[in-house]
Amino acid sequence: MFGIDAIDLARMQFAFTVSFHIIFPAFSIGLASYLAVLEGLWLWKKEQKYIEVFNYWKTIFAVGFGMGVVSGIVMAYQFGTNWSVFSDKAGPVIGPLMGYEVMSAFFLEAGFLGVMLFGQKRVGPRLHFFATLMVAAGTLFSAFWILSVNSWMQTPTGHIINAAGQFVPDDWFNVIFNPSFPYRLVHMVLAAYLTTAFVVGAVGAFHLLKDKSNKNARLMFSMAMWMAAIVTPIQIIAGDQHGLNTLEHQPAKIAAIEGHYKNVKGAPLLLFGMPDNDEAKTLYTVEVPRLGSLILTHSWDGELQGLESFPREDWPNTFLIFWTFRIMVGMGMIMLFIGLWSSLRRYQGRLYEDRWLARAAVAAGPIGFIAVLCGWVTTEAGRQPWTVYGLLRTSESASPLNGVEVGGTLIAFILVYFVLFGTGVYYMLRLMAKSPEPVPETTTASLKRASGMTGAPSTFDHSQS
Repeated sequence: MFGIDAIDLARMQFAFTVSFHIIFPAFSIGLASYLAVLEGLWLWKKEQKYIEVFNYWKTIFAVGFGMGVVSGIVMAYQFGTNWSVFSDKAGPVIGPLMGYEVMSAFFLEAGFLGVMLFGQKRVGPRLHFFATLMVAAGTLFSAFWILSVNSWMQTPTGHIINAAGQFVPDDWFNVIFNPSFPYRLVHMVLAAYLTTAFVVGAVGAFHLLKDKSNKNARLMFSMAMWMAAIVTPIQIIAGDQHGLNTLEHQPAKIAAIEGHYKNVKGAPLLLFGMPDNDEAKTLYTVEVPRLGSLILTHSWDGELQGLESFPREDWPNTFLIFWTFRIMVGMGMIMLFIGLWSSLRRYQGRLYEDRWLARAAVAAGPIGFIAVLCGWVTTEAGRQPWTVYGLLRTSESASPLNGVEVGGTLIAFILVYFVLFGTGVYYMLRLMAKSPEPVPETTTASLKRASGMTGAPSTFDHSQS
């Protein structure tokens, strides 16, 4: 279809659906934990602003969670329709892991989600808080199992290959805790937290620009900026460790990310360039001498393998992952800058007075999603041409495909997804555009009485918390 073979169309279809899907779990993981923190602070400090902000984001979480579930189900079906050979060969490993995700994570989320969303006036505050904690834990368990599956595909261990060519678990501990899993799990969870923080910060800043005295908007913005300032440096360190792990287990991916075709000691860091696999060189480079070796080997004279060390048929799409990686890093640098900027303003007592900071936070609202998408593309495209790295090629994993049929379903997916999820995102943006106005004291007092919670609000000023 249109000169593209069926396997490439199947890859495009999976890439499209997983790209839509990943943004919703990334948001849900962070937002569920944020809701748990808000409700915990409400129980501890007895200040109504925490429960007001909790209720503001609770509905937004429900919409995002629902879209994540729907997009995930659709994505999973493609294993059987477009990638049946992969499903047959890797099914004994990935099938149980995905089943564990459903049983331990999705059931936990679904079981307590209704209580969290609708039980605030029906159960006690501590039981409601427990339900919120279980929903947050469920999102983290889901990330645990899905990242275990994907990490096994990147660094497969703990299996044997039987006579039928299937990957059969031999050591479940090594299957689950494969070499790249801890690094990828930490990196993804931190990315989810930062993604959510910048959305929350953008919404808080948006409403502060309208009314800087809005205490709920101030709370959102302050908490988000704390997250940006504290977690972004941790994420940079986690990303560095992930890169070193990838260098050990997938050196061809690192060579492509860095744009190096030749083996070189004291390799420069290529800031920009145009990798060309046909010419086996990166053109028009802007580079910093020796910095590439320092980052990846922690030595000025460390040697980096270039793509020339690997068979040409094993090279990934270097141009694609070279640039997606740099976009991801660029988004991280923006996060770090805003985090440091907000820390300076907080120290000066002007966190809510700097309108340029608020405008920057609004503009930075989507950068977490951009970073997650670019990081995911870097990871998945960098694994090519393998579905199970070094063991099962993508070309050997596909179903007997008809290009016209795959192309037709791809077009259908694009149309349906943009209508369905576009409507959902529009509704979420409408909810975010509503001002988080403080609830009258009588309403909050009634909620406390209905849930059996008593105690006067604290008089301590947490305006900078």
